[in-house]
Amino acid sequence: MHPKEGPSTRCVHYGRAVDPITHAMNTPIYENAAFAYEELGTWKEVALGRMAGDIYSRNSNPTVRAFNEKMAALEGAEAATDFSTGMAAINSTLFALLNPGQRAVTIKDAYGATYLHFKEILPRFGVHCEICETDDEEAILAAVGRGCELLYLESPTNPLLRVVDLEKLFAAAHRVGAVTVTDNTFATPINQHPLALGSDLVIHSATKFIGGHNDLTAGVVCGKAGLVKKIYRYRELTGPSLDPHRASLLLRSLKTLAIRVERQNKNALAVARFLQSNPKVLRVYYPGLETHTRHAVAKKQMPGGYGGVLSFEVEGGLEAVAAILPRLRYAYLAANLGQVDTVVGPPSTTSHVECTEEERRAAGIPEGLIRYSAGIEDTEDLVDDLNQALSAH
Repeated sequence: MHPKEGPSTRCVHYGRAVDPITHAMNTPIYENAAFAYEELGTWKEVALGRMAGDIYSRNSNPTVRAFNEKMAALEGAEAATDFSTGMAAINSTLFALLNPGQRAVTIKDAYGATYLHFKEILPRFGVHCEICETDDEEAILAAVGRGCELLYLESPTNPLLRVVDLEKLFAAAHRVGAVTVTDNTFATPINQHPLALGSDLVIHSATKFIGGHNDLTAGVVCGKAGLVKKIYRYRELTGPSLDPHRASLLLRSLKTLAIRVERQNKNALAVARFLQSNPKVLRVYYPGLETHTRHAVAKKQMPGGYGGVLSFEVEGGLEAVAAILPRLRYAYLAANLGQVDTVVGPPSTTSHVECTEEERRAAGIPEGLIRYSAGIEDTEDLVDDLNQALSAH
C-alpha cells in the first residue's frame, strides 16, 4: 500500500485478499474447531509452527488471522493477536510480560478494571505496581526513572479524557529498558498512532469503535513481533481467543471505521462546545476543546481528531444524572461506547462500575459525571436533544 493513502482507503483495502479458490471478495467465515490433514507429517509440521496452517481454532483460524493482519496494518505494527474481550487483551498482555519481583508503572486515571488490575491483581502475583497521578508528569517520569519493566498508559483516559504525552514518557521508559504499552481504544488508529510515538504495544477493546455496532466483544494487541508472540503464547495456553464469526463482523466493521470515527469526532466536538456554554454544566472534559489543560499535547499526538467520547459534570450529582439521562431521545443508557448509536452513562454504571464510590472519588471522578459517546446521528439532533434534556432539569 502507498504510504500517503487516506484513512478510509486504508480501512477498506488493508489486509484485503481475494480468495484464490472461490474468488470471494469477503473473507470466508471458517467455522471450524479443528482442521483435518490427510497425513501425519504435514499435520505435525503445522502443529509445530514449521509450516503455515491451522490445527485448532483456539490457537489460530483463517478468518481471525485476517482480522489480526488488518489491525496490524492499520496500527503500523509488525504483528497482532486477538482476544475475546478487551480486558482479556489487557490481562494477557500484563501476565505475559511481567514476572514476580518486577515493577510496572501506570496512571491512576484509567479504565476502572485496568486500574484495579494494577491495584489488586498484579500485586497478588508479586508484581510491584506504582500508580501515578495522571496529570503529574514529573511523578510519572520519576517513577519510571527508578526503574521498571513496563509502562502502561491510556490516552485519552476513560472517563475524564485526560491526555498524557506519550512520546516523552515512552522515551523515558525506553531509557530504563521498559516495555511500553498504550490503550488506544478511545483514540482508534484513525486519530492516533502510539507506535509512532514510542509505544511497543497498542491495545484495543475492539468491542468499542473497532466493532462499532454493539454486536460483539473482542480485544486485540498490536506491536513488535517478539512481544506479540509472547502474548499470543499466553493467550494460546489460557484460551481467551476470538471466534471466527466475531472476526468476520470485525472485518466488516473495519471497512467503515474511518468514516464512522470522522463523524463521531465532529459530533463530540460540537456537543462539547454546546455543553461548555450551558449554565447547568459545571465542566466539560474533551481534549478537542482549547480550554482542555492538555489540548496542545492532544493536538500534537492526535492528528486525526480528538475522538468520539467526552464527559461532563452537571449540578446536583448522581440525582441530577438520574433525572437528565432518561430524557434523552437519541441516546441509549448503556455501558458501552464507540458504537454508531449515541450511548451515555455515569462512571458508577459504566467505566468504573467495579470500583467503590470511595475509589472513584480518589480517582477524581465526581458522581455527577456523565460519559457521552457520540454516535453517527446528525449533529444538530444530538445538540438539540441535550439542550431539551438539560433545560427540563
